[in-house]
Parts: sequence; structure tokens; C-alpha cells
Amino acid sequence: MDNRQAIGSWLSGPRAAAEDMGVDFGYRGERLGLPQKGPGAIAPLGRRFGALFIDWALCMLIAYGLLANGDRQAAGNWALLIFFVLSVLTVGTIGCTPGKRLLGIRVIAENGGRLGVVRVLVRSVLLCLAVPALVWDRDGRGLHDRLSRAVQVRI
Repeated sequence: MDNRQAIGSWLSGPRAAAEDMGVDFGYRGERLGLPQKGPGAIAPLGRRFGALFIDWALCMLIAYGLLANGDRQAAGNWALLIFFVLSVLTVGTIGCTPGKRLLGIRVIAENGGRLGVVRVLVRSVLLCLAVPALVWDRDGRGLHDRLSRAVQVRI
């Protein structure tokens, strides 16, 4: 074996090494019965991070302008509360936050329907904790989505 192959497989991670050995993981969302591309496919991570950035910026703007009286520390705390309320209200009613809507993403249940109130609350609490959102499965879903049995798809 060439040293470059060994280093490349190590840098690429375990998935690339397993694929080199012939393991077929399929595409993201295949296990959930979603299409590979187009509407209804798993939303790409870049769009999801962009939507999160837009939503957080909107919450910071609201918190700083209306609630914090110019205090940056208080603005961050208020923004987290506003983010939670925004997430519960918008995902629970229309299936997407303003940032997700701008970037063409919506949140649905694994079976394709809408998320119930309890599942939206669980998802929002876990998302505000941040750590569950950083743990992904092979479909690219965060732990907050897995525990609430939700999927972020393209519109």
C-alpha cells in the first residue's frame, strides 16, 4: 500500500475507508424513503447552517433593539429565548423558520406529515442546547431531529 493511500484514508475518515472496502451507504435520506435530489430530499448542511445564521441574526436584532436596552450580554440571553419561541411557533405552524423559508427548507416528520406540538417542543429545546444539533447520523440529521423524529428537507 502506498503511504499516500493510508494517509488519505485516515484524513478522509471512516466512511471513506469503508467505501473503499466496498461498503455501500447509499445517499442521504435513502433509509427514510426520500429522493436523492430535488424537492423532498434531505436539505444540505450548508443551507441548514445558513438558515440557522439568518434566524439567529434576526433574534439578536430583535433582542438588542427591543429588549436589551443596549446591553450585549442581555441581548444574547434574550436572543436564545426569542429563538426558542420563534422555532416553536414557526416550525409548529408552517413547518419552517424565516431563515429556513428563505433558503428553501422545511421541517417535516419522518412519515412526511407535520410535527406535533410535543415533538416541536422537544426539537426546539434540544436545538437551544446546541450539543444535540452537533451530533449527526449518516443521513446528516442532528440528534435533535432524530429524537423528535423530524427531517429537514428541500422545498
